[in-house]
Amino acid sequence: MEQQKNPRTERTDRPSASFLTGVIALVFLVIGYQTALFVHQAAVARIVSVRDHPDTVYVVDRSLAESILRDAPGGVPSPPPSAPARPGGGGVTLRRNAPHAPEAVRLAGRRVENFRFDPNTVSAEDLQRLGFSERQAAAILRYREAGGRFRRKADFAKSYVVEDSVYERLAPYIDIPRIDINRADSAAFETLPGIGKYFAARMVSYRAELGGYSYPEQLMDLRYFDAEKYAGLKDLIRCSEPEPYPLWHLSERELARHPYIDANAAHGIVLYRENNPPERWTVEGLAQAGVLKAESAEKLARCRIATP
Repeated sequence: MEQQKNPRTERTDRPSASFLTGVIALVFLVIGYQTALFVHQAAVARIVSVRDHPDTVYVVDRSLAESILRDAPGGVPSPPPSAPARPGGGGVTLRRNAPHAPEAVRLAGRRVENFRFDPNTVSAEDLQRLGFSERQAAAILRYREAGGRFRRKADFAKSYVVEDSVYERLAPYIDIPRIDINRADSAAFETLPGIGKYFAARMVSYRAELGGYSYPEQLMDLRYFDAEKYAGLKDLIRCSEPEPYPLWHLSERELARHPYIDANAAHGIVLYRENNPPERWTVEGLAQAGVLKAESAEKLARCRIATP
């Protein structure tokens, strides 16, 4: 006798309709995601590939071109206004970033570099090579054009466009030259903290009186140039080697012009030279003979003196 099958207990190997629907939806979702990702990557690659070829507009009228550049940041004259745009022409070529190339996307494919730079002189192009955006580079240049100066590395870190992570990366490459007090002019001295026109002029004139600074602490010889003022700038200056002071060959009148030698000492030096052999011509010998006071002899002994 044939046994009947129970339809409730019968097994089936066919997937349900809901399962098939879910699988199809998942497949379409994966395909859609891959397509969107491909389109995005292709768009970014295209923008990056043309980031150095912004839109170009030829403007024949020079004044109009300059007005556009003033009113619209980001415009770059190429060639500069002093040169003709095309052979035989007198216009200016304006190169502007295309509107379909947002800065964030253009920067995404850029290779960031590390190299030594002085933030007081670095160009906008080099700032962008260092990783700054076009706007950030422009902000740094505007700060400098307004009279701002980065005296120390920490000053660059305080700029609002310099992020902490960027500063940490660039700090080893920041190279701000120290001011050479034997070569600087008054304008360079004025960039030092606490130094105005008065002190800058005195630093130059006192250098001439000395025949050159032999050591940086000589700045404190100046009136009102105290230890506190010196401490505020000593890490920003250096003292290159001056020409040797010709102590043993100058006339009495010339000797008397030196800050450490008064008229009486100048006369005594001449007499000392006339009455002593050259091997005894030393600052210590002048002090022992009473020609120089102890304080003056101590300062003069630190100066670079020409050999007899």
